[in-house]
Amino acid sequence: MPEPPTVLSTKDHLYLKDALSWELTVMKKCRHFGQEAADPEIKAAFDRLGAMHQQHYQLLLSHLNPTTNAQYYTPQTQS
Repeated sequence: MPEPPTVLSTKDHLYLKDALSWELTVMKKCRHFGQEAADPEIKAAFDRLGAMHQQHYQLLLSHLNPTTNAQYYTPQTQS
């Protein structure tokens, strides 16, 4: 299995930056609309969506932090 590169290309960096921005924006919108909602079911739906996007944001962020990334990726050694 080939190992992933240890350095991000400029294109990779820009893509991750955009993806983080999109996730953060959606998280904020879900929080806002959840607070504005009068119906408890609608509020709960926005809360779930916001939590999902927060998890996506954290996952993307973990790929940028090598110490955190170790929990998601364990290199395979060839015998």
